[in-house]
Amino acid sequence: MTRTLQSFAVLALALVLCLAPDRPARARELSYTVTATLPHDEEAFTQGLLFAQGQFFESTGLYGQSTLRRVDPATGKVLARRELDRNHFGEGLALLGGVLYQLTWRQRLVLLYDAATLEPRGSLPLETEGWGIAATPFGLVTSDGTPTLTWRDPLTFKPGRSVAVTDRNRPVERLNELEWAEGWILANVWHDDRIAVVSPATGKVAAWIACAPLRARLPGLPRESDLNGVAWDPAAKRLYVTGKNWPAVFQLKLEEWPAP
Repeated sequence: MTRTLQSFAVLALALVLCLAPDRPARARELSYTVTATLPHDEEAFTQGLLFAQGQFFESTGLYGQSTLRRVDPATGKVLARRELDRNHFGEGLALLGGVLYQLTWRQRLVLLYDAATLEPRGSLPLETEGWGIAATPFGLVTSDGTPTLTWRDPLTFKPGRSVAVTDRNRPVERLNELEWAEGWILANVWHDDRIAVVSPATGKVAAWIACAPLRARLPGLPRESDLNGVAWDPAAKRLYVTGKNWPAVFQLKLEEWPAP
């Protein structure tokens, strides 16, 4: 290649690089320390988990086996329990204003309960499949297995604002269990041992929490033992993580949240 052709090739490459769109930075993984391993009912097909008033509230799934539970974190003992109708498949769970909101998978219903007594308080319609739900300062936010998160009116459950979740400009499919923590939405991904740390404003994934090392501590888990329980303790700044039929709940201390 002549010197002229070499110079032309260099100029052409420089032009391509200048015109190419900026590639977004890869979302980093957050470091954490396991500070405690707590017992968990292996029979619980966990679909939703939250921490409030020093206790866990848990939603479990499967037809004919779905429940709503109040659980002692230290012992794993079920302190109170309510069985769902056999035709209801329990999903995500949120607490707002003293009311528990429990999603159902394909029944197009949101079941309401008094948080103090677990007594039923009626239901609300849901136009999509129910997967995950969390209480935020802006109302309730839900997932339905797609990349879309939708905010809803707590009184009617009608949809309002929605946001598409992306990582490096690619949609993140199968969003499931949700939690609100430190201004972020935490969303675990079905069939993936990772939790996305999502901006509620833009839907962009700012970081990931890799939970495969937690699963590795639990050999012999059944096939459908997906990571599917994420709860945040805002007072102690602790994250609790478990899954379907996991015999343990892991208490995590995150080393550093992403910059806002």
